[in-house]
Amino acid sequence: MEKIDRFNVRVYALCIEDQKILTLFESYAGEKLIKLPGGGLEFGEGIIDCLHREFMEELNVKIEVQEHFYTQEDFMQSRFRDNEQLLTVYYLVKIKDPENFRILDSEIEKAEWLPISASNPFQLPIDHIVFEKAKEKFLK
Repeated sequence: MEKIDRFNVRVYALCIEDQKILTLFESYAGEKLIKLPGGGLEFGEGIIDCLHREFMEELNVKIEVQEHFYTQEDFMQSRFRDNEQLLTVYYLVKIKDPENFRILDSEIEKAEWLPISASNPFQLPIDHIVFEKAKEKFLK
């Protein structure tokens, strides 16, 4: 195992409407994933700015950040790079201009609104945890 010598800060959003959550079906590093919208923090960028940029780059929409939802609490090594430690932050957001929604990122195969009541579709460990927390919060 390679020595961990880098942080990879990831910022993602839970966009929930009518008891459904926006999910993206994406190919990354040769794997097909179901993930939440968002991505990696760039140097010189704030985490909220990152979220706004990712939504524009991926889905051509502006968002309103409503509240912080979850920050990863446990150590997590990157699934894709052995030398990276992940730190992942999640926010609740609302799409401000849904009429502009269009997939711009060629890695994203499709976007789908999945019922929060569905079985957990997420393969990535932190997304899996966050989906369960969303169920607890929104299915009362």
